[in-house]
Amino acid sequence: MGAMLGLVCTVRLRDASTTGRRVWWLVLAAWGIGGTSIWTMHFMAMLGFRVSGTQIRYDLGLTVASAVLAIVFVAIGLFIVGLGRPSIVKILIGGVLTGLGVAAMHYTGMAAMRLNGRIDYDPVLVGVSVGIAIAAATVALWMAVGVRRPVTIVLSALVMGLAVNGMHFTGMFSMSAHLHSTPSRLEGVTGATLIVPIVLAVIVVAFALAYALVAASTDEDRAGLAFLEAQVADRNVAPAPVNTGPRVTDAGRFNRPR
Repeated sequence: MGAMLGLVCTVRLRDASTTGRRVWWLVLAAWGIGGTSIWTMHFMAMLGFRVSGTQIRYDLGLTVASAVLAIVFVAIGLFIVGLGRPSIVKILIGGVLTGLGVAAMHYTGMAAMRLNGRIDYDPVLVGVSVGIAIAAATVALWMAVGVRRPVTIVLSALVMGLAVNGMHFTGMFSMSAHLHSTPSRLEGVTGATLIVPIVLAVIVVAFALAYALVAASTDEDRAGLAFLEAQVADRNVAPAPVNTGPRVTDAGRFNRPR
């Protein structure tokens, strides 16, 4: 859902005619793809992660920072590919930067976990997950500048969703937890505390994006409105007097029409 809304916002971004409109649609597209699609999927999947023998809590500051990273780096990638004429070089540069940002979001979110133990990572699988993130981001940006029809937008959103899930669970698979022998007090908030505000935020953002897409007029809408206004204006213009040539007055003199 987030990828689909973000891609539709990206179509509006490419069609925007003013700087203000481009900034507006860039922010909405980055929020849809980076926030609703990537980060929310990541955090909701993390809530399904369990370690036997310990509770899991989350550092609120790092959790918020991971969301900001996702949105900002997606915005950077969209800005690079959307600045001027799209090209393969721009898509590759934007894909690498955005992929690294998504990977940073993922491992920042994992660093926010607090449990009674030590967390280790398999460097090979970490590298694979970063590679998947870069590939997924590159494909996402390529789709963002190429899709336009509703069918391709839906298919592209499905591909992006699968890619983001693949990156997330590869990164989770690289992780191993080793419990401490002595339990310790855990700082942070529980997943149950965060899930309600996150779900409400997703619903609000999704409705806000959908409303923005429905309420905002496109270039075709404005061109059609201008055409109708011109037609109405032409019909309201009074017809010019017809020149019928010289006419004779009662006095018998010829008068020219003015």
